[in-house]
Amino acid sequence: MGKLDGKVAIVTGAARGLGRAYAKRLAGLGAKVAVTDINLHSFEEFEAEAQDMTADSTVAEIAAMGGTALGVEVDVTDHSAVAGMVARVVERWGRVDVLVANAGGGRGRPMDTKASNLDPALLRLVVDMNLFGTIYTVNAVAPVMKEQRSGKIITVSSIAGTGPSVDGGYAHYGAAKAAIAHYTRYLAQDLGPFGITANCIAPGVIPTDATLKVVPRETVEYLATQQPVPGVIETDDLTGAAVYFASDEARFVTGQVLVIDGGKYMPA
Repeated sequence: MGKLDGKVAIVTGAARGLGRAYAKRLAGLGAKVAVTDINLHSFEEFEAEAQDMTADSTVAEIAAMGGTALGVEVDVTDHSAVAGMVARVVERWGRVDVLVANAGGGRGRPMDTKASNLDPALLRLVVDMNLFGTIYTVNAVAPVMKEQRSGKIITVSSIAGTGPSVDGGYAHYGAAKAAIAHYTRYLAQDLGPFGITANCIAPGVIPTDATLKVVPRETVEYLATQQPVPGVIETDDLTGAAVYFASDEARFVTGQVLVIDGGKYMPA
């Protein structure tokens, strides 16, 4: 018996990278997983990620390992489209037990995105993808979970949301991720009476292809030596947190932001 047998999960941004890892881990533990992304073949944009794929898509990978998955292409910045995606999942499987609101990401270069000179269009794009996309997805699943009187919501922030960069660069992304973490605390208070928990994962620097477009690999490797537990953080280091928050083992855990960065961030 899998820890998540009989559960229905939605993972946004699941065509590649961290989202793909979350989706495959949940499916491997028995959950039926809705794999959602703006493009279910977005991994094709990144050579290393394309080489890592073992099938035509995350959905096909899950099916090949004996799991159950549904692929839905959706832009999380379109609240109507997100509502339609959730309705499709409920129509197929009757419920939503777990949401991993992973879709997001950054755009631009750190040197061009300092706090005092953010381009309005770039700011809007990154805030829409991260903060608004998370809120729209939560707003769509919350009524379903309230009716069930149960549910697990997992949002995704970043170490960039726990403190500023030394030069003030990538401020749009850090501010959006900080907002997601704090929004999750509000969710916990709002939804707790309905038996719904809300928790947040804040990864450190992960060397996905998307990250390496912004942060050189040598910088990632150097940063890995500056944390109390040295070593490069990989996608598999994050999936256990998602499983814990999604399981009944965490039924009294809510409003928490779990930073996974080898101990670099130490809150006061």
